[in-house]
Amino acid sequence: MPQTKNTRTTTRTAPRGRSRGRKKSGGKVTRRAFLAGAGAAAVGAGALWLSRQSWITGPESRSSGPGAGEYRAMWISYIELQGMDYASAEGFRAQAAAMMDNCAALGLNTVLVQVRPFGDALYPSALYPWSHICTGTQGVDPGFDPLDILLTEAHNRGLSLEGWINPYRLRATASSPAQLAAENLANTHPEWVVEVNGGLYLNPAIPEAAAYVVEGVAELVRNYPVDGVHFDDYFYPTTDPSIDAAQFAASGAADLAGWRRQNVTALVKAAHDAVKAKDPTLRFGVSPQGNPDNDLNQQYSDVYAWLEASGEEAVVDYLCPQLYWGYGYRLSSGSDRFAYENILPEWLAMPRGSAALYIGLGAWRIGDGDGGSDENSVARWSTGRALADQVADLRAQGAGGYALYRYGSLFGNEAWPQLAGAECAALTEANAPE
Repeated sequence: MPQTKNTRTTTRTAPRGRSRGRKKSGGKVTRRAFLAGAGAAAVGAGALWLSRQSWITGPESRSSGPGAGEYRAMWISYIELQGMDYASAEGFRAQAAAMMDNCAALGLNTVLVQVRPFGDALYPSALYPWSHICTGTQGVDPGFDPLDILLTEAHNRGLSLEGWINPYRLRATASSPAQLAAENLANTHPEWVVEVNGGLYLNPAIPEAAAYVVEGVAELVRNYPVDGVHFDDYFYPTTDPSIDAAQFAASGAADLAGWRRQNVTALVKAAHDAVKAKDPTLRFGVSPQGNPDNDLNQQYSDVYAWLEASGEEAVVDYLCPQLYWGYGYRLSSGSDRFAYENILPEWLAMPRGSAALYIGLGAWRIGDGDGGSDENSVARWSTGRALADQVADLRAQGAGGYALYRYGSLFGNEAWPQLAGAECAALTEANAPE
Protein backbone atom coordinates (compact mmCIF):
# COMPACT_ATOMS: atom_id res chain seq x y z
CA MET A 1 0.00 0.00 0.00
CA PRO A 2 1.14 3.59 0.47
CA GLN A 3 4.76 4.58 0.57
CA THR A 4 4.50 8.36 0.16
CA LYS A 5 2.31 11.10 1.55
CA ASN A 6 -0.26 11.49 -1.20
CA THR A 7 -0.04 8.36 -3.34
CA ARG A 8 -0.04 4.64 -3.15
CA THR A 9 2.84 3.19 -5.11
CA THR A 10 1.90 3.59 -8.76
CA THR A 11 3.60 0.39 -9.86
CA ARG A 12 1.33 -1.59 -7.59
CA THR A 13 -1.99 0.24 -7.84
CA ALA A 14 -2.24 1.81 -11.27
CA PRO A 15 -2.71 -0.47 -14.26
CA ARG A 16 0.39 -1.18 -16.31
CA GLY A 17 0.47 0.65 -19.62
CA ARG A 18 -1.75 -1.91 -21.30
CA SER A 19 -4.23 -4.47 -20.08
CA ARG A 20 -3.48 -8.17 -20.25
CA GLY A 21 -5.70 -11.12 -20.84
CA ARG A 22 -6.90 -12.96 -17.78
CA LYS A 23 -5.00 -16.15 -17.07
CA LYS A 24 -6.42 -19.19 -15.39
CA SER A 25 -4.94 -20.29 -12.07
CA GLY A 26 -2.66 -23.26 -12.22
CA GLY A 27 -3.34 -24.32 -15.81
CA LYS A 28 -6.21 -26.80 -15.95
CA VAL A 29 -6.72 -26.96 -12.20
CA THR A 30 -10.34 -26.17 -11.34
CA ARG A 31 -11.23 -23.51 -8.79
CA ARG A 32 -12.49 -26.16 -6.37
CA ALA A 33 -9.35 -28.26 -6.75
CA PHE A 34 -7.20 -25.17 -6.45
CA LEU A 35 -8.87 -24.15 -3.20
CA ALA A 36 -8.68 -27.68 -1.87
CA GLY A 37 -4.93 -27.70 -2.47
CA ALA A 38 -4.59 -24.27 -0.92
CA GLY A 39 -6.60 -25.44 2.06
CA ALA A 40 -4.23 -28.33 2.60
CA ALA A 41 -1.29 -25.95 2.40
CA ALA A 42 -3.07 -23.65 4.82
CA VAL A 43 -3.16 -26.43 7.39
CA GLY A 44 0.61 -26.52 7.24
CA ALA A 45 0.88 -22.75 7.37
CA GLY A 46 -1.35 -22.63 10.43
CA ALA A 47 0.31 -25.47 12.31
CA LEU A 48 2.77 -23.23 14.15
CA TRP A 49 0.15 -20.81 15.50
CA LEU A 50 -2.13 -23.68 16.51
CA SER A 51 0.68 -25.29 18.46
CA ARG A 52 1.24 -22.08 20.42
CA GLN A 53 -2.31 -20.89 21.05
CA SER A 54 -2.07 -21.97 24.67
CA TRP A 55 0.25 -19.11 25.61
CA ILE A 56 -1.56 -16.41 23.63
CA THR A 57 -4.20 -15.11 26.02
CA GLY A 58 -6.28 -11.99 26.16
CA PRO A 59 -9.67 -10.42 26.81
CA GLU A 60 -12.71 -12.23 25.50
CA SER A 61 -15.05 -9.25 25.13
CA ARG A 62 -15.30 -7.24 21.90
CA SER A 63 -17.61 -4.94 20.03
CA SER A 64 -20.35 -6.66 18.10
CA GLY A 65 -19.07 -5.04 14.89
CA PRO A 66 -21.05 -3.68 11.96
CA GLY A 67 -24.42 -5.16 11.19
CA ALA A 68 -25.77 -6.32 7.89
CA GLY A 69 -26.03 -2.79 6.51
CA GLU A 70 -23.71 -0.93 4.20
CA TYR A 71 -19.99 -1.10 4.98
CA ARG A 72 -18.57 2.45 5.18
CA ALA A 73 -14.91 2.51 6.12
CA MET A 74 -11.87 4.77 6.35
CA TRP A 75 -8.28 3.63 5.95
CA ILE A 76 -6.08 5.15 8.69
CA SER A 77 -2.54 4.46 7.52
CA TYR A 78 0.84 4.58 9.20
CA ILE A 79 1.25 7.97 7.52
CA GLU A 80 -1.45 9.45 9.76
CA LEU A 81 -0.38 7.39 12.76
CA GLN A 82 3.25 8.50 12.65
CA GLY A 83 2.13 12.13 12.93
CA MET A 84 0.30 11.57 16.22
CA ASP A 85 1.46 12.51 19.71
CA TYR A 86 3.24 9.61 21.39
CA ALA A 87 4.74 11.71 24.18
CA SER A 88 1.89 10.70 26.49
CA ALA A 89 -1.17 8.49 26.53
CA GLU A 90 -3.33 11.56 27.19
CA GLY A 91 -2.03 13.45 24.16
CA PHE A 92 -2.44 10.41 21.94
CA ARG A 93 -5.98 9.80 23.24
CA ALA A 94 -7.04 13.36 22.47
CA GLN A 95 -5.89 13.01 18.87
CA ALA A 96 -7.42 9.54 18.50
CA ALA A 97 -10.74 10.87 19.82
CA ALA A 98 -10.73 13.71 17.30
CA MET A 99 -9.92 11.27 14.50
CA MET A 100 -12.80 8.96 15.43
CA ASP A 101 -15.15 11.94 15.82
CA ASN A 102 -14.36 12.95 12.24
CA CYS A 103 -14.98 9.45 10.91
CA ALA A 104 -18.28 9.12 12.77
CA ALA A 105 -19.43 12.57 11.65
CA LEU A 106 -18.82 11.54 8.05
CA GLY A 107 -21.38 8.76 8.51
CA LEU A 108 -18.85 5.91 8.50
CA ASN A 109 -19.13 2.78 10.63
CA THR A 110 -15.65 1.23 10.33
CA VAL A 111 -12.01 2.27 10.58
CA LEU A 112 -9.16 0.21 9.10
CA VAL A 113 -6.15 1.04 11.26
CA GLN A 114 -2.67 0.03 10.09
CA VAL A 115 -1.45 -1.71 13.23
CA ARG A 116 1.33 -3.76 11.58
CA PRO A 117 3.00 -1.79 8.77
CA PHE A 118 6.61 -3.08 8.66
CA GLY A 119 6.89 -6.41 10.45
CA ASP A 120 6.34 -4.42 13.64
CA ALA A 121 3.36 -3.51 15.79
CA LEU A 122 1.54 -0.55 17.32
CA TYR A 123 0.79 -2.71 20.35
CA PRO A 124 2.81 -4.95 22.68
CA SER A 125 3.47 -8.22 20.86
CA ALA A 126 5.39 -11.37 21.69
CA LEU A 127 6.08 -11.81 17.97
CA TYR A 128 6.84 -8.37 16.53
CA PRO A 129 8.87 -5.40 17.81
CA TRP A 130 7.30 -2.04 18.59
CA SER A 131 6.83 0.03 15.44
CA HIS A 132 9.13 2.95 14.77
CA ILE A 133 5.92 4.90 14.12
CA CYS A 134 5.58 5.30 17.89
CA THR A 135 8.99 6.64 18.95
CA GLY A 136 11.04 6.99 15.78
CA THR A 137 13.01 3.85 16.62
CA GLN A 138 11.73 0.36 15.98
CA GLY A 139 11.65 -1.80 19.09
CA VAL A 140 11.22 1.04 21.61
CA ASP A 141 8.15 0.93 23.88
CA PRO A 142 6.24 4.25 23.86
CA GLY A 143 5.04 3.58 27.41
CA PHE A 144 1.39 3.01 26.57
CA ASP A 145 -0.71 0.91 24.21
CA PRO A 146 -1.81 2.91 21.13
CA LEU A 147 -4.08 0.15 19.81
CA ASP A 148 -5.95 -0.12 23.10
CA ILE A 149 -6.65 3.63 22.97
CA LEU A 150 -7.69 3.56 19.32
CA LEU A 151 -10.05 0.67 20.01
CA THR A 152 -11.61 2.40 23.00
CA GLU A 153 -12.16 5.67 21.15
CA ALA A 154 -13.57 3.90 18.09
CA HIS A 155 -15.94 1.67 20.05
CA ASN A 156 -17.08 4.60 22.21
CA ARG A 157 -18.39 6.18 19.00
CA GLY A 158 -19.99 3.05 17.62
CA LEU A 159 -17.22 2.51 15.08
CA SER A 160 -15.86 -0.95 14.34
CA LEU A 161 -12.09 -1.21 14.12
CA GLU A 162 -10.30 -3.74 11.94
CA GLY A 163 -6.58 -4.29 12.38
CA TRP A 164 -4.89 -3.54 9.06
CA ILE A 165 -1.81 -5.71 8.48
CA ASN A 166 0.83 -5.74 5.79
CA PRO A 167 1.61 -9.47 5.94
CA TYR A 168 4.99 -9.70 4.19
CA ARG A 169 6.68 -6.29 4.23
CA LEU A 170 9.50 -5.69 6.69
CA ARG A 171 11.02 -2.64 5.03
CA ALA A 172 9.67 -0.60 2.10
CA THR A 173 12.99 0.99 1.16
CA ALA A 174 16.49 1.14 2.60
CA SER A 175 15.36 4.10 4.72
CA SER A 176 11.79 3.10 5.62
CA PRO A 177 12.22 2.16 8.40
CA ALA A 178 15.79 3.44 8.64
CA GLN A 179 16.72 1.01 11.43
CA LEU A 180 15.28 -2.43 12.11
CA ALA A 181 15.04 -3.75 15.65
CA ALA A 182 17.09 -6.77 16.65
CA GLU A 183 13.78 -8.62 17.01
CA ASN A 184 12.69 -7.85 13.45
CA LEU A 185 12.33 -11.01 11.36
CA ALA A 186 14.95 -9.67 8.95
CA ASN A 187 17.42 -10.18 11.80
CA THR A 188 15.99 -13.22 13.57
CA HIS A 189 15.12 -15.19 10.42
CA PRO A 190 17.12 -13.77 7.50
CA GLU A 191 16.60 -17.07 5.65
CA TRP A 192 12.91 -16.14 5.31
CA VAL A 193 13.62 -12.75 3.73
CA VAL A 194 14.13 -11.52 0.17
CA GLU A 195 15.37 -8.09 -0.88
CA VAL A 196 13.65 -6.27 -3.74
CA ASN A 197 14.78 -2.76 -4.73
CA GLY A 198 16.02 -2.01 -1.24
CA GLY A 199 12.88 -3.32 0.42
CA LEU A 200 12.76 -6.44 2.58
CA TYR A 201 9.90 -8.94 2.41
CA LEU A 202 9.07 -12.34 3.79
CA ASN A 203 9.34 -14.95 1.05
CA PRO A 204 5.77 -16.17 0.34
CA ALA A 205 7.17 -19.56 -0.70
CA ILE A 206 8.49 -20.41 2.78
CA PRO A 207 5.80 -22.15 4.89
CA GLU A 208 7.46 -21.19 8.19
CA ALA A 209 7.29 -17.50 7.27
CA ALA A 210 3.61 -17.81 6.34
CA ALA A 211 2.91 -19.66 9.60
CA TYR A 212 4.52 -16.82 11.54
CA VAL A 213 2.24 -14.29 9.85
CA VAL A 214 -0.78 -16.44 10.75
CA GLU A 215 0.44 -16.73 14.32
CA GLY A 216 0.58 -12.93 14.45
CA VAL A 217 -3.03 -12.73 13.27
CA ALA A 218 -4.05 -15.19 15.99
CA GLU A 219 -2.22 -13.15 18.62
CA LEU A 220 -3.96 -9.95 17.54
CA VAL A 221 -7.51 -11.31 17.63
CA ARG A 222 -6.95 -13.13 20.93
CA ASN A 223 -5.43 -10.16 22.74
CA TYR A 224 -7.61 -7.32 21.44
CA PRO A 225 -11.34 -6.82 20.82
CA VAL A 226 -10.79 -5.89 17.18
CA ASP A 227 -13.78 -6.35 14.91
CA GLY A 228 -11.75 -7.94 12.17
CA VAL A 229 -8.43 -8.21 10.37
CA HIS A 230 -7.69 -6.48 7.07
CA PHE A 231 -4.79 -7.45 4.78
CA ASP A 232 -2.92 -5.04 2.57
CA ASP A 233 -2.57 -5.63 -1.18
CA TYR A 234 1.16 -6.43 -1.07
CA PHE A 235 1.81 -10.14 -1.49
CA TYR A 236 4.62 -11.21 -3.85
CA PRO A 237 7.03 -8.26 -4.01
CA THR A 238 8.23 -9.06 -7.56
CA THR A 239 7.64 -11.36 -10.51
CA ASP A 240 11.38 -12.19 -10.60
CA PRO A 241 11.60 -16.03 -10.69
CA SER A 242 14.86 -16.06 -8.74
CA ILE A 243 13.41 -15.14 -5.33
CA ASP A 244 11.73 -18.52 -4.82
CA ALA A 245 13.50 -20.63 -7.43
CA ALA A 246 14.75 -23.17 -4.89
CA GLN A 247 11.32 -23.66 -3.35
CA PHE A 248 9.65 -23.88 -6.75
CA ALA A 249 12.11 -26.51 -7.94
CA ALA A 250 11.58 -28.54 -4.77
CA SER A 251 7.79 -28.32 -5.10
CA GLY A 252 7.68 -30.26 -8.36
CA ALA A 253 5.06 -27.85 -9.70
CA ALA A 254 5.09 -27.04 -13.41
CA ASP A 255 3.46 -23.59 -13.44
CA LEU A 256 5.28 -20.89 -11.46
CA ALA A 257 2.40 -18.41 -11.50
CA GLY A 258 -0.16 -20.98 -10.43
CA TRP A 259 2.13 -22.25 -7.67
CA ARG A 260 2.70 -18.72 -6.40
CA ARG A 261 -1.04 -18.08 -6.35
CA GLN A 262 -1.45 -21.22 -4.29
CA ASN A 263 1.19 -19.96 -1.82
CA VAL A 264 -0.69 -16.68 -1.38
CA THR A 265 -4.08 -18.37 -1.09
CA ALA A 266 -2.70 -20.75 1.55
CA LEU A 267 -1.54 -17.82 3.67
CA VAL A 268 -4.79 -15.87 3.25
CA LYS A 269 -6.93 -18.94 3.92
CA ALA A 270 -4.97 -19.80 7.07
CA ALA A 271 -5.26 -16.21 8.34
CA HIS A 272 -9.02 -16.27 7.67
CA ASP A 273 -9.35 -19.54 9.58
CA ALA A 274 -7.30 -18.21 12.51
CA VAL A 275 -9.65 -15.24 12.80
CA LYS A 276 -12.72 -17.48 12.65
CA ALA A 277 -11.25 -19.86 15.23
CA LYS A 278 -11.28 -17.00 17.73
CA ASP A 279 -14.78 -15.78 16.86
CA PRO A 280 -16.81 -16.66 13.76
CA THR A 281 -18.41 -13.19 13.80
CA LEU A 282 -15.07 -11.43 13.28
CA ARG A 283 -14.39 -10.20 9.76
CA PHE A 284 -11.41 -10.98 7.56
CA GLY A 285 -10.87 -9.11 4.30
CA VAL A 286 -8.28 -8.14 1.72
CA SER A 287 -7.88 -4.98 -0.34
CA PRO A 288 -6.42 -6.09 -3.70
CA GLN A 289 -5.35 -3.88 -6.57
CA GLY A 290 -8.14 -2.63 -8.77
CA ASN A 291 -6.59 -4.22 -11.85
CA PRO A 292 -7.42 -7.94 -11.58
CA ASP A 293 -4.72 -8.80 -14.14
CA ASN A 294 -2.11 -7.35 -11.77
CA ASP A 295 -3.64 -9.27 -8.88
CA LEU A 296 -3.36 -12.58 -10.73
CA ASN A 297 -0.04 -12.17 -12.50
CA GLN A 298 2.02 -9.73 -10.39
CA GLN A 299 0.74 -10.08 -6.84
CA TYR A 300 -0.38 -13.71 -7.45
CA SER A 301 -3.66 -13.07 -5.63
CA ASP A 302 -6.44 -15.18 -7.15
CA VAL A 303 -9.25 -12.74 -6.48
CA TYR A 304 -11.62 -14.72 -8.70
CA ALA A 305 -11.21 -17.89 -6.62
CA TRP A 306 -11.43 -15.95 -3.36
CA LEU A 307 -14.71 -14.34 -4.37
CA GLU A 308 -16.21 -17.62 -5.58
CA ALA A 309 -15.39 -19.63 -2.47
CA SER A 310 -17.87 -20.29 0.34
CA GLY A 311 -18.49 -22.56 3.30
CA GLU A 312 -15.43 -24.46 4.48
CA GLU A 313 -13.57 -23.30 1.39
CA ALA A 314 -14.10 -19.60 2.20
CA VAL A 315 -10.88 -17.59 1.92
CA VAL A 316 -12.15 -14.10 2.80
CA ASP A 317 -15.29 -12.47 4.17
CA TYR A 318 -14.86 -9.61 1.73
CA LEU A 319 -12.66 -8.07 -0.92
CA CYS A 320 -12.28 -4.30 -1.24
CA PRO A 321 -10.49 -3.66 -4.57
CA GLN A 322 -8.79 -0.30 -4.97
CA LEU A 323 -10.73 1.39 -7.78
CA TYR A 324 -8.80 4.64 -7.72
CA TRP A 325 -9.75 5.90 -11.18
CA GLY A 326 -12.36 8.44 -12.12
CA TYR A 327 -15.09 8.54 -14.74
CA GLY A 328 -13.58 8.73 -18.22
CA TYR A 329 -10.11 7.60 -17.16
CA ARG A 330 -8.00 6.55 -20.16
CA LEU A 331 -4.64 4.85 -20.55
CA SER A 332 -2.07 6.18 -22.99
CA SER A 333 -3.01 3.22 -25.20
CA GLY A 334 -6.54 4.61 -25.43
CA SER A 335 -8.05 1.85 -23.30
CA ASP A 336 -10.81 2.95 -20.95
CA ARG A 337 -11.12 -0.40 -19.16
CA PHE A 338 -10.17 1.19 -15.84
CA ALA A 339 -12.52 4.16 -16.04
CA TYR A 340 -14.73 3.95 -12.95
CA GLU A 341 -17.87 3.40 -15.00
CA ASN A 342 -16.23 0.32 -16.59
CA ILE A 343 -14.08 -1.26 -13.87
CA LEU A 344 -16.83 -1.06 -11.23
CA PRO A 345 -19.28 -3.30 -13.13
CA GLU A 346 -16.41 -5.61 -14.13
CA TRP A 347 -15.74 -6.37 -10.47
CA LEU A 348 -19.41 -6.58 -9.59
CA ALA A 349 -19.97 -9.11 -12.40
CA MET A 350 -17.42 -11.56 -10.98
CA PRO A 351 -19.07 -14.75 -9.63
CA ARG A 352 -19.34 -14.72 -5.86
CA GLY A 353 -19.87 -17.32 -3.18
CA SER A 354 -20.10 -16.05 0.38
CA ALA A 355 -17.66 -13.15 0.03
CA ALA A 356 -18.93 -9.58 0.02
CA LEU A 357 -17.55 -7.00 -2.39
CA TYR A 358 -16.79 -3.48 -1.24
CA ILE A 359 -15.11 -0.74 -3.27
CA GLY A 360 -11.95 1.13 -2.34
CA LEU A 361 -12.22 4.80 -3.38
CA GLY A 362 -9.24 7.11 -3.88
CA ALA A 363 -9.65 10.18 -1.69
CA TRP A 364 -5.94 10.77 -2.32
CA ARG A 365 -6.82 11.71 -5.91
CA ILE A 366 -8.65 14.89 -4.79
CA GLY A 367 -7.23 17.91 -6.60
CA ASP A 368 -4.29 15.95 -8.04
CA GLY A 369 -6.14 13.76 -10.53
CA ASP A 370 -5.74 10.11 -11.42
CA GLY A 371 -2.94 10.35 -14.00
CA GLY A 372 -5.15 9.49 -16.96
CA SER A 373 -4.00 10.39 -20.47
CA ASP A 374 -7.25 12.23 -21.20
CA GLU A 375 -7.66 15.98 -20.67
CA ASN A 376 -10.05 15.62 -17.71
CA SER A 377 -7.66 13.71 -15.46
CA VAL A 378 -7.51 16.52 -12.88
CA ALA A 379 -10.87 18.18 -13.51
CA ARG A 380 -12.90 15.10 -12.57
CA TRP A 381 -11.25 15.13 -9.14
CA SER A 382 -11.86 18.84 -8.59
CA THR A 383 -15.66 18.93 -8.39
CA GLY A 384 -15.95 18.71 -4.60
CA ARG A 385 -18.17 15.64 -4.88
CA ALA A 386 -16.16 13.11 -6.86
CA LEU A 387 -16.28 10.56 -4.04
CA ALA A 388 -19.97 11.08 -3.28
CA ASP A 389 -20.82 10.51 -6.94
CA GLN A 390 -18.83 7.26 -6.94
CA VAL A 391 -20.62 6.16 -3.76
CA ALA A 392 -24.00 6.81 -5.39
CA ASP A 393 -22.96 4.71 -8.38
CA LEU A 394 -21.65 1.75 -6.39
CA ARG A 395 -24.86 1.76 -4.36
CA ALA A 396 -26.99 1.79 -7.46
CA GLN A 397 -25.07 -1.18 -8.87
CA GLY A 398 -25.34 -3.28 -5.72
CA ALA A 399 -21.92 -3.10 -4.05
CA GLY A 400 -21.99 -3.85 -0.34
CA GLY A 401 -20.15 -0.71 0.71
CA TYR A 402 -16.89 1.18 0.34
CA ALA A 403 -13.68 2.31 2.01
CA LEU A 404 -11.93 5.67 1.59
CA TYR A 405 -8.17 5.88 1.16
CA ARG A 406 -7.11 7.70 3.23
CA TYR A 407 -7.96 9.75 6.36
CA GLY A 408 -5.33 12.44 5.80
CA SER A 409 -6.60 13.17 2.30
CA LEU A 410 -9.95 14.28 3.71
CA PHE A 411 -8.92 15.68 7.10
CA GLY A 412 -5.87 17.91 7.25
CA ASN A 413 -5.33 18.07 3.48
CA GLU A 414 -2.97 21.04 3.23
CA ALA A 415 -2.73 20.96 -0.56
CA TRP A 416 -6.48 21.03 -1.25
CA PRO A 417 -8.28 22.09 1.96
CA GLN A 418 -11.38 23.54 0.27
CA LEU A 419 -11.83 20.56 -2.05
CA ALA A 420 -11.36 18.15 0.85
CA GLY A 421 -13.94 20.05 2.90
CA ALA A 422 -16.41 19.98 0.03
CA GLU A 423 -15.87 16.24 -0.45
CA CYS A 424 -16.49 15.65 3.26
CA ALA A 425 -19.70 17.68 3.14
CA ALA A 426 -20.95 15.74 0.09
CA LEU A 427 -20.11 12.39 1.71
CA THR A 428 -21.81 13.41 4.95
CA GLU A 429 -24.95 14.27 3.00
CA ALA A 430 -24.76 11.02 1.03
CA ASN A 431 -24.52 9.03 4.27
CA ALA A 432 -27.25 10.90 6.11
CA PRO A 433 -30.24 8.75 7.19
CA GLU A 434 -33.24 9.14 4.91
